Amino acid sequence: MMKINDLRDRMIVALDVPTIWDAYRIVSELGDGATFYKIGYRLAFAGGLDLSRQLISEGKKVFLDLKLHDIGNTVTEGVDSLTRLGVTFLTVHAYPQTMRGAVEGRGEADLKLLAVTALTSYDDGDLRDAGYGLAVRDLVRLRAEQARTSGIDGIVCSAAETEIVRDVIGSDMVIVTPGIRPAGAAVGDQKRTLTPGEAIRAGVDHLVIGRPIIRADDPRGAAAAIMDEIAAAS
Repeated sequence: MMKINDLRDRMIVALDVPTIWDAYRIVSELGDGATFYKIGYRLAFAGGLDLSRQLISEGKKVFLDLKLHDIGNTVTEGVDSLTRLGVTFLTVHAYPQTMRGAVEGRGEADLKLLAVTALTSYDDGDLRDAGYGLAVRDLVRLRAEQARTSGIDGIVCSAAETEIVRDVIGSDMVIVTPGIRPAGAAVGDQKRTLTPGEAIRAGVDHLVIGRPIIRADDPRGAAAAIMDEIAAAS
């Protein structure tokens, strides 16, 4: 498991904004109140890869949330290219061929690969609509097992599935959870959520938190309150 030396690294702020200028504003407002940032599709396609380099040069950590999924060789080549960025985490979908390709592409680079089990906006009905014959919890368990044998470094799952995942992967892999909502915050499009304290007590290593921070009237204050809750539960 990746050792967490700075408690602030347990909170990953999701820069789910349209431009790098919006992202720079948030990073500036948060200052040393945040050390770890997530860059997803929207920002990655609007200059986010260059932003990753900039943040890393400033001593921040970056979680590149691209959820790669393609034929194995294509994933291998894509991950190999991304190893040069210096990001800490990169996501791929937890399909066996995809995970094997990602591990091959990572090689000996200092990049941690995270496998996405089931999106936190999905429930059992969504999986049925997509043609799956498994409930969410069963699919998460299966994909965690496949990730463990593929050489993946960690799992992305709902905090509600932490116990299931930890039972499968043991203590050598990290668990990263999106869909974290402080008490009283709007759930939005998430269907399987926990508060920061609940997630930490459940055994989560890193919490991905976006809207409750970046849309707050006082982002730095919101981040500080979440960090207080993380510290109390750690």
